[in-house]
Amino acid sequence: MKRFFSKRQTAHAPLRELNNGEWTDFAESPARVDSMLDAIGAVEEPNDQGIEPILAVHDTDYVAFLQTAYDDWLAAGREGDAIGYAFPAVHRRKLDLTRIDGKLGAYGFDAATPIASGTWEAAYWGAQTALSALNAVTVGENQAFALCRPPGHHSGTDYYGGYCYLNNAAIAAQAAINRGLGPVAVLDVDYHHGNGTQDIFYNRGDVLFASIHADPKTDYPYFWGHADETGEGDGKGTTFNQPLARGTTWEQYGPTLERALEVISGFGAKFLVISYGADTFEADPISAFELTTIDMSRIGSLIATLDLPAVTVMEGGYNIDALGRNVEAFLAGLESG
Repeated sequence: MKRFFSKRQTAHAPLRELNNGEWTDFAESPARVDSMLDAIGAVEEPNDQGIEPILAVHDTDYVAFLQTAYDDWLAAGREGDAIGYAFPAVHRRKLDLTRIDGKLGAYGFDAATPIASGTWEAAYWGAQTALSALNAVTVGENQAFALCRPPGHHSGTDYYGGYCYLNNAAIAAQAAINRGLGPVAVLDVDYHHGNGTQDIFYNRGDVLFASIHADPKTDYPYFWGHADETGEGDGKGTTFNQPLARGTTWEQYGPTLERALEVISGFGAKFLVISYGADTFEADPISAFELTTIDMSRIGSLIATLDLPAVTVMEGGYNIDALGRNVEAFLAGLESG
């Protein structure tokens, strides 16, 4: 399996985030990359496929905001990372906002996702990494791994949050559709629900979104990911959410994953995008499932039974000491099929 990564993805290095009422070190740090690279072996440099595949998923004004947000922050006389502090309570109004403070609140949905000097560069190359993995599969590889950093699945068409700025999985899925590889299924096995991916495809019938995640009644992102969210319009029935309780072990997780794979098979998917998060690990500092490194391999092995061409994009996972071996265990399971 080919693996893709660009060092430019480490340019994103915020210092802190607001978490549980206090400032803490930014959990999605560049150190995550070192742990993964030490474990997964050789990686290939992604090719630059330009902005158009990104704009096929994300709003033009939103992308323009990401490109200039940090410079606008500095121009306003601020120091440090750009972090919003005022967020619409219910409905966002499309206003002609002039101050960066308002723009951060209009496009962001939490205070845990700063925009730093290298954020746009890293996010851009994360998307190019996902697209390069897709290219590898379209020219003969059965599978490819995109070490995307920052992650992407919390980012919607015109919003960021949850450490995510561009939705790498959605960008890869849309590019696969544009190349005639559909129908496409996106399988999200991160601890947290991929709300951005769900929103992007919620009214679409050509992309199935299936997610296994912590119950949003107790865990971030709270406002998406309930089992009764099944899609709307042309997308009715193409969203499949399986929330699980804190403390979930393989005994509960394995059968739930099997159900998700049955849904994907029933959908008739011809191409698979996997949003993989290693934060389901028992010792992850911000999550509460109890899966082991062996279970990561089991997840990969079960997904491999679909026997579909697949691109895996990296999402979360914050136990840096264990992150590399968990990712490699998952990839080994995928390759065992």
